[in-house]
Amino acid sequence: MSSAGQNVAMDLLTLHQRVYERTGGRVGHRLIGVPSALLRTTGRRTDQIRTAALVYARDGGDYLVVASNGGSNRPPGWLFNIEAKPDVELQVGRSTFAATARIVSADDPGYTRLWDAVNANNRGRYRRYQAKTSRKIPVVVITPS
Repeated sequence: MSSAGQNVAMDLLTLHQRVYERTGGRVGHRLIGVPSALLRTTGRRTDQIRTAALVYARDGGDYLVVASNGGSNRPPGWLFNIEAKPDVELQVGRSTFAATARIVSADDPGYTRLWDAVNANNRGRYRRYQAKTSRKIPVVVITPS
């Protein structure tokens, strides 16, 4: 994708997140064609709440998200926040709840099953993102408190 195409994609994702937030989740959960949630983390350096709209899959009672950053060689900032402070808040549609996040790396025995579940739920996009980077993209398991 060209840099202009990447900018348009980022603008659309930013718009999606704003709509999701401003409507209190009435609009946004399935606005982009796949289920998405708002993940709120606490900034590791600022202690400010940071929000990211992310596609998710379910694994029993847990939610799965992927720290793909669009296939960038750099992980998304929210991943560093989770490493420092795993207590998060997740909004799915109009429902918001406290949760704990756990990072699952590619060398974890359960990684492949979780990766396959969330990749399938996102129509294979994460596999394409993984092909763009040498960084092994982690899966994050979010368990409601």
